[in-house]
This record gives sequence, structure tokens and C-alpha cells, in this order.
Amino acid sequence: MKRISLATQIFIGLVLGIIVGAIFFGNPTAASYLQPIGDIFLRLIKMIVIPIVLSSIIVAVAGVGDFKQLGKIGGKSILYFEIITTIAIIVGIAAANIFHPGTGVDMNHLQQTDINSYVETAETQEDSHSSLIHTIVEIVPTNPIAAIAEGDMLAVIFFSVILGLGISAIGEKGKPVLAFFQGVADAMFWATNQIMRFAPFGVFALIGVTVSKFGLSSLVPLGKLVLTVYGTMIFFIIVILGLVAKMAGYSIFKLIKLLKDELILAFSTASSESVLPRIMKKVETIGCPKHISSFVIPTGYSFNLDGSTLYQALAAIFIAQMYGIDMSIADQISLMLVLMVTSKGIAGVPGVSFVVLLATLGTVGLPIEGLAFIAGIDRILDMGRTVVNVIGNSLAAIVISKWEGQFNPKNDELVEKAS
Repeated sequence: MKRISLATQIFIGLVLGIIVGAIFFGNPTAASYLQPIGDIFLRLIKMIVIPIVLSSIIVAVAGVGDFKQLGKIGGKSILYFEIITTIAIIVGIAAANIFHPGTGVDMNHLQQTDINSYVETAETQEDSHSSLIHTIVEIVPTNPIAAIAEGDMLAVIFFSVILGLGISAIGEKGKPVLAFFQGVADAMFWATNQIMRFAPFGVFALIGVTVSKFGLSSLVPLGKLVLTVYGTMIFFIIVILGLVAKMAGYSIFKLIKLLKDELILAFSTASSESVLPRIMKKVETIGCPKHISSFVIPTGYSFNLDGSTLYQALAAIFIAQMYGIDMSIADQISLMLVLMVTSKGIAGVPGVSFVVLLATLGTVGLPIEGLAFIAGIDRILDMGRTVVNVIGNSLAAIVISKWEGQFNPKNDELVEKAS
């Protein structure tokens, strides 16, 4: 297997998982055997994400040691994230209006899925995240150890930046601490490479469970929605992100080729976390400074979910069309404004896209019951939006590096060896 590339191994796992899932469709015993394998792989990934983000940011920030420069990078990142996610929302709304995926759908032929767990999560989030201001306040952790334990990414990033600046400020006294975190980062990246050897098995199990539970036939009644979502996402990657990449002096196709292993893995697992450590390393190999890639990409996981926001906008209009509700231009502008806030307020929550949709539908007066009709195929849609999120955040690191005048392009042969 060593002679076969990781991308090929993962793809083989994906295909075999689909075949096995189709063979054992409707058989809960098969899913019960496969689920633990997939869960172990995802837990291994989650285990290393926070230590890598924490140590990488501390090392990178301590190396820069300039609060003013980091403030500029943070400000530019947030501005860029807001512009791109707003464009994603507009593209999603436009696609729904052009293709009308919800028009003519017979709800009597659709299977409803229980969404009570998402409703409970949404209610909890509405209580704790009643305003964007409160969300911003929550970025500052009262207990950094608790933030690390809970996997609160934004709080971990904030603490890491402060600690990195502190290590830099104390000079020689901080060198042993810096060496410790450098060692942690190196050890965690080594662990990542070892865990990735298990990726084909994790992909095989996860996709097998999905297909065995829902079957490929579950896509037929909502086929127009699936095709519209995937078509719009491909358009967004090639045209929108392609233009952004071109403006930054980079090729979107070159970036996709660089990230092929990570994109197949992200698609198969529907998990952005599964590739976070590797894409941070990959963008460094093509010329992004460590302090920018270490800051921009983890922050983008909370603020720059292009695929998720695009899907949320499209799905909201789909539900309106399915129920025969005519949304005026004013209603759709209201939807866009609500999504601009709700999509940022509950990052990191399990089933985040559904939770955001629940909050959004209630706010703009659309029936939340409509989500029960598409919940069954959400995993298939999630696979696509995860790929868009990964490409969008990788490109963000390149754009911010270029904007800061710190992008140092590497020779293609060197990049190939490093990756």
C-alpha cells in the first residue's frame, strides 16, 4: 500500500464503502460494525486538532512578536471572510431563484427525519448566543484550560495569540517555553501523519454507514436539490474562488491539485477538522508564512464557511418554494442579513448548518418543519459543502499572505516533495 498515494487509498476506501453500504442497505448490523471504525478515526483527528492549533499559533506569534502586525492580519482576515461569505449567500439565493429546486416537490413522497436534537441545540444556542456582541465577548475565555477541553476554537486562538505575544515579550526567559510548544507542534504533526494511514479505513466505514442507512434511492425524490447544491458549489469554486485566486496571482486549479488528498478525505468524512493540520502545512509549502496560515485557517473554520453559508441560503429558499411561499426581494435581503449574523454566531456546534437554518427559518418566518424533509440527505450535501469550506479557507491564507506582501512562492518541484 505504500506505493499507492494517500489520495488513491482514500478513493478506494470511498468506492468500497459505497459498494458495501449498498449491499447491506437497511441492515443495522452492518452499520453497527462499521460505525465504531469511523468514529475512532474522527476521534483521533479531533484529539490532535486543538494541540496543533494551540502550539502552532503560539510558535508563529512568538516568532513575529508584533501585536500591531497581528492586529492588521486579524482585521484583514475578518474583512475578507465577511465579503466572501456574503458573496456565497448571494450565490446560493440566486441559484435557488434560477433553478427553483423546491418548486413542484411532492412532500407526500418525501421521508421525514427526526430533527428534535437540532431543535434542542438551536434553542440552547439562542439562549447563550442572543447577540453577535455576546458571541464576540465569548471569544475571550475566562478559563483557557476549559476552552481547550471544550474545543472552543475561537477562545483557543485568542489565548494562543496572547500567550505567544507574552513569550516574545519576555525574551530569553521565554525560549524554553517556546521550545516546548515547538516540540508539541512537531510531535502533533508527526502524529497526524501516522493517523492519516488509518484514513482509508475511516472513510470506508463512514461512507458505508451513510449508504447503508439511507441508500442511494433516498436521493431520487430530492435529486433536483442535490444537483442544484452541487452545481452551485462547483460554480462557486471555479468562478468565484477562481477569480479571487486569479486576483491574488494564484490558480484555483493549482490549489485543488495541491489539496487533492485533503479534499477527498474532507468529502468522504464530511469533516473539515479531519484535514485542518494538513492544509495548514500544505499552504506553508507553497509560500504562506507560518504565522498567517496558523492564524487565518483555524479562524476561517469559524468565520469563513463558504460552502455552509451558500447551502444555508439555497436550502432556505428551497423550503419556501416547497411550501409554495413566495419570498419578495425584501424578504430575501432580510434572509441574507440574518444569515450573515447567524452563520457566525454558532461556529463549532455539531450539525452547525442545520442549527443555523433552524435559527434563520424561524427569524424570517419560514416553516422549520421543512428541514425534516431534507435531513435524511444532509450527510450527502454536507460532504460537498465541506470541500468548499476547505478550499475557501486554504485560499484565504494565500490571499491574506499576498495582501500582507509576505507570500513567498516556492518552486513546484519543492512543493511536490514537501506535500
